[in-house]
Amino acid sequence: MVLPFKHEPFTDFSNENKRREFEEGLRKVKEELGKDYPIVINGERFFTNDKLVSINPANKKEVIGHVSKATKEHIDKAFESSLEAFKLWGKMAPVARADILFKAAAIVRRRKHEFSAWLAFEAGKPWGQADGDTAEGIDFLEYYGRQMLDLVNGKPLEDRANEHNSYFYQPMGPGVTIPPWNFAFAIVCGTTVAPIVAGNPVLLKPSENTPVIAYKLVEVLEEAGLPKGVLNFVPGDPAVIGDYLVDHKETRFINFTGSRATGTRIIERASKVQDGQQHLKRVVAEMGGKDTIIVDKDADLDLAADAIVNSAFGFSGQKCSACSRAVLHKDVYHEVLEKAVRLTKELTVGNPTEKDVNMGAVVNKKQFEKVKEYIEIGKREGELVLGGETDDSEGFFVKPTIFKDVAPKARLMQEEIFGPVVAFAKADNFDELLEIANNTEYGLTGAVISNNREHLEKARYDFHVGNLYFNRGCTAAIVGYQPFGGFKMSGTDSKAGGPDYLQHFLEAKVVSERY
Repeated sequence: MVLPFKHEPFTDFSNENKRREFEEGLRKVKEELGKDYPIVINGERFFTNDKLVSINPANKKEVIGHVSKATKEHIDKAFESSLEAFKLWGKMAPVARADILFKAAAIVRRRKHEFSAWLAFEAGKPWGQADGDTAEGIDFLEYYGRQMLDLVNGKPLEDRANEHNSYFYQPMGPGVTIPPWNFAFAIVCGTTVAPIVAGNPVLLKPSENTPVIAYKLVEVLEEAGLPKGVLNFVPGDPAVIGDYLVDHKETRFINFTGSRATGTRIIERASKVQDGQQHLKRVVAEMGGKDTIIVDKDADLDLAADAIVNSAFGFSGQKCSACSRAVLHKDVYHEVLEKAVRLTKELTVGNPTEKDVNMGAVVNKKQFEKVKEYIEIGKREGELVLGGETDDSEGFFVKPTIFKDVAPKARLMQEEIFGPVVAFAKADNFDELLEIANNTEYGLTGAVISNNREHLEKARYDFHVGNLYFNRGCTAAIVGYQPFGGFKMSGTDSKAGGPDYLQHFLEAKVVSERY
């Protein structure tokens, strides 16, 4: 009997014992920094001279690890390994596949603070954000294992006289997972183990920013008993192996999370049939957002300010669900803005591997320069109220930044920044609030802070996002509670962490037998 799914609890860092446990995790990981990490194909380790160099974004001099880069020849070898492994893995009992995920969840749970410490070092995550990332990875392991067991018997069909019909699911074959750096354990874990538990071998190409934590997942799954060849770890330069992975004739699916530009490129390339290809490739893509919190005139204004600040500046705004637009009714505009500024001034910025802070650094030099550029754009498009300071002398630090009086069609209100910058705009009535919220090409998350039930019900259907929240922030979706995925240019609305997700990596089959 499988127990019902329960969300992995977050660590209470106000508890001094928990703080000491996390600090011990940080010390343990610090002793491991700077090692070499291999490519993994069919359980074998391969080291190359060409390496990805992972660094701490809050301390540029601190090397997290050197990770071997895969070549096209490694990719071919990985596909050969996957095809061979599929012969057994695809026919293994789903309960046995799910059991490996449950064992992996238990391993990570025992080492939770260690994994969170890796996230603090490699992704620059503050303690609470790192803890949530690790907890979400555990949730994916537990939830997808249970979802696979729910699909074991397929779905019921009607029978006719002298005829029996069955409807069941079978795996597709090898596929590619290309996860992002911002949830360097949770999304890497979820996008990898979902197709695996469904019976498909996976080639995992981690982000070049956070490859070490991805390798740690590979180790956990191996320890849990995953057979050789089911998961092949192929880190590398996207310019060298990215298109090759997508184009390969043996790729059955591509599970991608990242930018709109890369996602649409993958969709376009995957649609082309290669020589020797005998199947249509499926693309599951989550591609970012430009997310809005609406504040109605009839609202809890303290709640509104808190929701905006936490959603905008959690993990330095480096979430596709982050609030980068606050659209307020004119009657409450100034009061909510003042409250948000006051809360933002209380945020601490620093190196999360040294102390517990609210915000760390942005992930790398490229992102740092991008955010700086948008701050300059914001100074031309609105009024800088708070922040705007940047410092890359030691790490890539950007202070939480607020702009006010920004026009709805300004670049600051339309383009994804992926940094700690939020723009405030005002509207005359709820219809205009909703119109502004919907005026971007994205449709990932959004929130409405209002005590007007009529307005909430209007937003329920007319606010065009995949994940909509009432009277709370627009981030922090929980596996099994808020399945995640967006509309429009935010992706294929795959609803990760939801009851339909595994079916993206399964083929439905009907068998009819006449008696």
